[in-house]
Amino acid sequence: MAVTQQLARVPAEYLAACRQSADESHDGAHHWDPSAADCLDLDWAPSMLERACELTRLDAVHLEALKRATDGDRGIDVDFLNAGPDPIAFFSNSTPTALCAEAVAEVSVLLGEIDIQAILRSVLDSGKGSELGYGFIGDPTEYLLGHFGALREFYAEAARRGLLVVEWLD
Repeated sequence: MAVTQQLARVPAEYLAACRQSADESHDGAHHWDPSAADCLDLDWAPSMLERACELTRLDAVHLEALKRATDGDRGIDVDFLNAGPDPIAFFSNSTPTALCAEAVAEVSVLLGEIDIQAILRSVLDSGKGSELGYGFIGDPTEYLLGHFGALREFYAEAARRGLLVVEWLD
């Protein structure tokens, strides 16, 4: 089974209701079930995108924004989502994380400033495509452009709606 990066954009009130449900339930059931329209499966793309940015020496501010977009941070306690009868993260050593609405807005702006097409072109032109990882066969440009575009749009919509983003590995 592959390990893939999952994201969900939710209102703070929804996350609070899930936390309350977990607290009040005898077995910690959180009833996490965000709308499919507000979920994003990034597959294996995040580490490949980060590696491409590292290879081209993307500045630290934008690289950190890309990492936060998929790794979140520990500022919001979402450990309860991995407890109870239905943990959201498949692997026991994988802990869900989240970004608050303000951080989502910041990350959204910075993702919008990253020229991923130029970054990927630079990596491939320099012959470093094999350093992106996962033994990708062929040109990964279309795959990575599609996933980065989806990530950028996902965050733009979350920022527009004032939502927070929960991240986990599944």
